[in-house]
Amino acid sequence: MAQETPLRIVLASGSPRRAELARAEGWQVRVCPPPDEAEETAAPRGPRESLEEFVIRLASVKAAAVVEQGVTGLVVACDTVGEVEGLVLGKPADRTDAARMLQALSGRTHRVVSGVCLWRIAEDGSRGEPLTGSAESTLFLPSLDEAFLDDYLASGLWKGKAGACGFQDGRIPLTLIAGSPSNVVGLPLELLRGMLALP
Repeated sequence: MAQETPLRIVLASGSPRRAELARAEGWQVRVCPPPDEAEETAAPRGPRESLEEFVIRLASVKAAAVVEQGVTGLVVACDTVGEVEGLVLGKPADRTDAARMLQALSGRTHRVVSGVCLWRIAEDGSRGEPLTGSAESTLFLPSLDEAFLDDYLASGLWKGKAGACGFQDGRIPLTLIAGSPSNVVGLPLELLRGMLALP
């Protein structure tokens, strides 16, 4: 029986965690991060824009930035943020920002929302319509004492992670209440499989 050809994707992200998740699916991954300014120049979230619409827009901005570099193939872009009681938490700028985020999450239930954009670009450069979607997970973080916070902040595991929480590291005592664990890590595989019509 002939072996199926693995899915080939262009991952529009520099996140090693997203690449690991995609490769664990058996996909062939070409990493092509968008330029930093792509996300930085995106318009901020407006008052009428839902969190789902916001992350989808950011994922679409990342995908478009990679496509404009002349990349061909199936481009996959994703953006993930946390939200607690109306406060949106992206990646912390520094240790002080990470401490602020963790204190906001401490003892509370929060949600993690990812937006995904898939865009197939043919070898001749012709483009289909991008597909977009979003996924949500709900988590609970028990109250963190000062000693734990100091230790976690010193570890540096908060760097590059939405809400300063590294769910996959096992150091933060997060409980997944609902939704996909891969979404919390930053690449909602169940959503992607459905968008790609994979089993």
